[in-house]
Amino acid sequence: MTIASAEPIETHDDGRAKRNALVLAVGQALGGANASIVIATAGLAGGYVLPAEQAAFATIPVSLFILGTAFCTLPAQKLMGRVGRRPVFLAAAAFGALAGLVAMQGVLIGAFWMLCLGTFMAGMFGAVVHSYRFAAADTASPAFRPKAISWVLAGGVASGFIGPQIVIAFNDFFDPILFAGAFMGQAGLALLSIAVVSFVDLPKPMVQTPASKARTRPMSEIARQPRFQAALTSAIVSYALMALAMTAAPIAMIACGHTVGDAALGIQWHVIGMFAPSFFTGSLITRFGVERIILTGFAVLAVCAAVALNGISVGHFWVALVLLGVGWNLAFLGATSMLTECYRPEERNTVQGWNDFILFGFVAFASFSSGGLLHLFGWDVINWLLLPVLAAAALFLLWRGRKVESAAV
Repeated sequence: MTIASAEPIETHDDGRAKRNALVLAVGQALGGANASIVIATAGLAGGYVLPAEQAAFATIPVSLFILGTAFCTLPAQKLMGRVGRRPVFLAAAAFGALAGLVAMQGVLIGAFWMLCLGTFMAGMFGAVVHSYRFAAADTASPAFRPKAISWVLAGGVASGFIGPQIVIAFNDFFDPILFAGAFMGQAGLALLSIAVVSFVDLPKPMVQTPASKARTRPMSEIARQPRFQAALTSAIVSYALMALAMTAAPIAMIACGHTVGDAALGIQWHVIGMFAPSFFTGSLITRFGVERIILTGFAVLAVCAAVALNGISVGHFWVALVLLGVGWNLAFLGATSMLTECYRPEERNTVQGWNDFILFGFVAFASFSSGGLLHLFGWDVINWLLLPVLAAAALFLLWRGRKVESAAV
């Protein structure tokens, strides 16, 4: 039985989608720099503020950044469903500027709790930045959708340069107090992003009618789809393992005798590795299929672990961090593309919100575990952990990722 609806199920406008993808790519460059500054600096700032005997807690600000992302995903998507994406994008950017100022003040007065609050708030801004990839797909046709997502993530290439360079340029701004200037720069970038995302042209929220409500399935039914399970698992594994290694890497580099500049540049090359493949990942997905691209991403992550286990020179760290980013890009962008096949237009905000809430919950756990694992067991153990998890995720993808009829029709 077909349920009639007075509203269009979905409209595709690839011209509009291309314009939005370009705007959101610039927004991703600025908003993504927010993340790279926190990742490169917050763990070191935590160690700077804390007494030496509490060094194991130094990465908590980074973990709270990811926890803030997880905390905000569901409310942000729900709010977008009511008022639209653009107003939420603008408000989140203003909130991100405030977050940078709070973290800056925390470092200036030596208040670890305030530094943690600032990074948690920055994570909430980050949750909205992560939704840019879904926003780019809102008006795109199924054929263009992987490319639209890919274009937005490609904007992260610039963030890979912008964030670490802000750290290097402003790290000594409040000399002799280190790191506070980097968070000041973070606030400035968030303010710039307000001007950028104001140009985005996205559809208004879908009005719920009896017909659309009848088409909307409960989340439990959507989650039972094998392809949804494969997409979510692939996203969790690629992102959580990336966070586990990435959070520990700057501190491991300092412990191995490398400089703060070496660590910041390592994160710079890592972020470039995360986003540079986006220029062609969408085309690769279209040509070879999403499952093969995710599996390739898992394989690159395994090579990353092998490089990291092979030495502790600056070169080993930098090559491993680049591979960590490339593997994440292939697997995570593939998982995002697979997810868009699993919901109908009226289910969009609910599914995206739950996906990112679960995803970043796992990522936060991995990031929280990173500092303790590094302190207790060392850099090698963190990299050994990647291999069995990647093998299990690959087997699960092969089992549950079979092509099924799209739920979005």
